Amino acid sequence: MKTILSILLIVQSAITFAQGVQGRVINAYTGLGIPGVQIRALGTSMGTSSDGEGNFTFRLRPGQYTLQFSSSGYDAADRPLYIRAENRLANLTVRLTTAQHSLKEVTIVGSRNLSRSVMDSPAPIDLISLRDITPKVGQVDLGQVMQYIAPSYNANRQTGSDGADHVDPASLRGLGPDQTLVLINGKRRHQSALVNLFGTRGRGNTGTDLNTIPIAAIERIEVLRDGAAAQYGSDAIAGVINIVLKKTTNEFTANANYGAYQASYRFDDKAFDGGNLNLNANYGIQIGRNGVLNLTADYNGRNHTQRANVGPDIVRRQYGDAQIRNLSLWANTEMPISENAQFYAFGGLSLRRGGAYAWTRPADSDRNIPSIYPNGFDPIITSAITDAALTAGVRGEWKKWNVDLSNTFGSNRFHYGVENTLNASLGDRSPTTFDAGGFQLRQNVTGLHFTRDFRQSINVAFGTEFRMENYQIFAGEEASYKNYNPARAGGSQGFPGFQPGDAINKTRTNIGVYADIETDITSTFMLGTAARYEQYSDFGGTLNGKLTSRLKVTDNFLVRGTISTGFRAPSLAQVNFNQTVTNFIEGKPVEVLLARNNSPVTQKLGIAPLKQETSLNASLGITTHLAPNLKLTADAYFVNVHNRVVLTGAFTSNDPDIGADLTALRVGQAQFFTNAISSTVRGLDLVLQHGATVKNGRLTTTLTANFNQVHITNVKTNARLKGKEDTYFDERERRFAQAAAPPSKINLTADYSLKRWNMMLRLVRFGEVTLANFNVYEENFNQKGLIAYDVYKPRLTTDLSVGCQLSPVVRLTIGGNNVFNVYPGSKSMPFGRRNDYFSPLLTESGGAWDPVQMGSNGAFWFTKLNARF
Repeated sequence: MKTILSILLIVQSAITFAQGVQGRVINAYTGLGIPGVQIRALGTSMGTSSDGEGNFTFRLRPGQYTLQFSSSGYDAADRPLYIRAENRLANLTVRLTTAQHSLKEVTIVGSRNLSRSVMDSPAPIDLISLRDITPKVGQVDLGQVMQYIAPSYNANRQTGSDGADHVDPASLRGLGPDQTLVLINGKRRHQSALVNLFGTRGRGNTGTDLNTIPIAAIERIEVLRDGAAAQYGSDAIAGVINIVLKKTTNEFTANANYGAYQASYRFDDKAFDGGNLNLNANYGIQIGRNGVLNLTADYNGRNHTQRANVGPDIVRRQYGDAQIRNLSLWANTEMPISENAQFYAFGGLSLRRGGAYAWTRPADSDRNIPSIYPNGFDPIITSAITDAALTAGVRGEWKKWNVDLSNTFGSNRFHYGVENTLNASLGDRSPTTFDAGGFQLRQNVTGLHFTRDFRQSINVAFGTEFRMENYQIFAGEEASYKNYNPARAGGSQGFPGFQPGDAINKTRTNIGVYADIETDITSTFMLGTAARYEQYSDFGGTLNGKLTSRLKVTDNFLVRGTISTGFRAPSLAQVNFNQTVTNFIEGKPVEVLLARNNSPVTQKLGIAPLKQETSLNASLGITTHLAPNLKLTADAYFVNVHNRVVLTGAFTSNDPDIGADLTALRVGQAQFFTNAISSTVRGLDLVLQHGATVKNGRLTTTLTANFNQVHITNVKTNARLKGKEDTYFDERERRFAQAAAPPSKINLTADYSLKRWNMMLRLVRFGEVTLANFNVYEENFNQKGLIAYDVYKPRLTTDLSVGCQLSPVVRLTIGGNNVFNVYPGSKSMPFGRRNDYFSPLLTESGGAWDPVQMGSNGAFWFTKLNARF
C-alpha cells in the first residue's frame, strides 16, 4: 500500500503547466459526435483518435501546427492551430461533411446506421483506440491487450495444453471461445483450425486467433457486448469484435518493444526469463487523389518462462509459457474506380513457429529409453501455423442505396511436430524428432449488402451471404503414431501423431439472408428490428430475430435495451475432428479414440449428429453524463444457451452397459463431441470515464467493471447413456466452464499527460475463482481429509508506465505490468505472497497454478521506442 501511495504522490507532484488541444469532431449535418476519427498533427508523431462521442485530447508543444481530421465516409479536413507559450488549452469543434459519391463503410459494429455514436447506440459497445493505448502498456499481442482493456474479455495463456499453448483461447462474457464472432473491417474472420482438447479453458471449443493480426495494423477495435446472430450470423452469441485496420497515408511509424518477466520458481538463479521482442513498421501510401495503400510488417518473438520449482511434488520440470516466433504482413487499400464506386481490399499473412513443453518423462519411466535420455526428457510440442486471409470488394451508390459486394477467403493451417522425444517401442533406434501431422480450416464468404438512410430517421439494410468451409486432417509420419513393440508405448511421446485413418477432408456450405431496420420514432425514441435466416448443408436451417430500443429521457440520460435469439453452428472441427492412439493389451491392438461425429462408435452409442447451439439474449442499460466530463454506462445482461457442444469424458470398455459394444469395435476408450449442456450467464458491465484539465495537464480516469455468473443448468444424455451425466460433463469440467471468466474483474486506469510526459497507472482486481482438482474423483474425499477444490482468492495487479516525447518524432516509454510480482494463490491477500501455490499432482496443467486471473508469470518489465514520421 505504501508503494501505491508513493506512485500517486509522484503523479501529483508531476502536475505542472502544459500546452495542449482538446475538442470534439461532429457530423456537420446531424451535429452528432463522430467516433474513431483519426487526428494528426502533420509533421510530428503526435496524434490521437476521437472517442465514442467524438471527443479528443492530446498534448502539443508551443508552435504552429496543421491538424488533419480523417474518417471513412467523410471528407478529410485540415485545421491550422497555433499553440502559445502561455499555459493555455486550445479547444476546437470540427465539423466533417459526408463525402460525396462514396459509399460509407459501417464504422460502428452493432448498427448499420452510420449516424450512431457509442453513447447513442442501443447496445453496449467498447471503442478502443490502439494508437492511444499501445504506447503505454507492456502487452504486444492483441489477445493480452484486450484482456486488460475490455471489461468482458478474458484470455489466459495456457501451458501443458497441446495446441492451446500456441493459440490463446479467449472468451467474452464468460462464454466459449467460439461464441464470439470476429470481423475485420466489418467482414467475417475465419476461425483457427485448432479445437481445444486437453488441459485448457474452452475445452471442446474452437475460436479465432486474434494474435495473427498485428497491433501495428489496427486503427481501433469495436467490441459489441450483446448477442448479434440475427445481424451477423453464427457465433455472435456472446458478442462481436470488429477490428478496423489503419488507412493513414504519408506517415511512417516504427516500434521497437522489449520486455521480460521477473523470474521466480526456477531451478536456476536467472533473474529474468520469457524475453519478448516486438518489432513493427507501418506506412501509408496515397494513391492518386483519394486512394490509399497501408502496409504493416510485424515480428513478435517470446521465449519460454519456467515456474516449476515449487517443492517435492513436481510432475513437469518445464512449466511456463511456450516459445513463439511470429511474423505478420498485412495490407489495407482503397481506391476510387468511378465517381460513385470504390474498390477495396485488405488481408494478411501470419507465419508462427512455436515450442511448448509437455509433461516430463522421468528417467525410470517405461516411456523412456535411458540410453537416449539418461535423465529422462521433456518433450517439446512444436507448431508451424500458417494463417492467410484476403478480402476484396466494391462499394458504391446505386439509386440512393449504398451497395457493398465483397468476397473474403481465409485459411488457417496448424502443423504439429514433436522434438526432444522418442518412440519407446523403437528402443534405442528411435528418432528424437517427429512430424505429427495436423489440420487445416479454409473459409470463403461472398456477401452482397444494401443500406439506405431515409430522411435521417429510418435506416434500412438487407443482404445475403454465401459461405463455404473446408476442414482437413493430415497424417504424420509413421513413427509418430505406430507401435513397433507391443511391450512398449508407441508413437511420439508428448503428442502422438495423426494416423492415416484419422485423415479427413470435409466441406459444407451455408447461405444467409437478413434484414435490419432502425427507426427514430421521435427525436428521443428509437426502435430497431433485425431478422436473419441461414440454411446449412449439414444440419438444416435456423431463423433468428432481434429487437432493440433506445429512449433519450433527457439530453444527458439514455435508456437502452435489446432482446434477441441467436445460434452457433457446430464448427467443422467439432463435427469432424478425430484422433486415434493404438495401445496393446495382451498383445492385441486396442484403440483409444477421440471419435468424430457419425463415426461407427458414436453411431453404436446412439449419439445424434451435431446441431446448432441456440441462445436467448437480453440486456438493459443506461448511458448518462453525470457531469460535463463524467460519463457512465451500465448494462445488465442475460444469456441462456441450449445444446452447447462439449467434448465428453472418456467412456471405457469396462463400462457395464456399453463396454461390450466398445470391445466389439476394438475400442478401449472413446470420447466425442455432442450437444450436451445448457448454461445461463447473468452479469453487469460498468464503464465510468472522467476527463479533467489539471493545472493544464490532461488527466483521464477510467473505471471498468464486469460482474459475471455462469451456471450450468442441465446436462443432457441420450437414452443409451442415461445416468452417465458425470462422464459427459463432470464436476471438474463444470468448474472449468464457470471459470471462463472470473466472477468479477475491475479495472481502474489513470492516464496523465503533461508537456512531453505521460504517466499511466492501472489497477486490475480479479475475483475469486474455484476449480476442482483431481481429488474430486476420490470417493468420500471429505471424510478422507482430501482437498478437492483449489480456491484462487481475489488478486490485485498494478501496472505503471512513464513515457517521454524525446523529439517531435520519437517517443520512449518504460514501465511494468504486475509490478508487485503478484501470483495466484489460496491466501486472502490482494497482492499475493511467495510460496502460495497448489499441488502440481492435482492441477489440470501439472504446475502449481492453473491458467486463471492474471496468469502465473509474475512481474513484466518493458521498454518501448516509437518513431513516427
